[in-house]
Amino acid sequence: MSTRPEEAGNIKVGSFVVIDGEPCRVVEVEKSKTGKHGSAKARIVGIGFFDGAKRSIVVPTDARVDVPIIRKFNAQVVSVTGDSLMLMSLDDYSTIEVPMPTEEEIRSKITEGAEVEVWEVMGRYKIMRVRS
Repeated sequence: MSTRPEEAGNIKVGSFVVIDGEPCRVVEVEKSKTGKHGSAKARIVGIGFFDGAKRSIVVPTDARVDVPIIRKFNAQVVSVTGDSLMLMSLDDYSTIEVPMPTEEEIRSKITEGAEVEVWEVMGRYKIMRVRS
């Protein structure tokens, strides 16, 4: 269970929503009024959390949309090999392999032994920041 249902009318800018099977950060929400023959609609625009692609959906405001459940935890960089990192969770000491972040400001600070904040979203991992 990596998502939960949420009413489309309750989605706010800055929250997360699943569009086309991809978790996205919401950047725009537009709501139209109820028409003569239908229900109010919500137009939700999001940027892909992992790929940066722009996606949008139009759904009735009372429809259910999936919201990803985000698990945040700290980990230590065990090894750096090419474009992947081996991390050890500081919660349960399990190891995971994650791709090297694309953001240069995070990438430049990553060294073996560094402590990082990791977000798990729908079974995939992303390093959000390096803790100093």
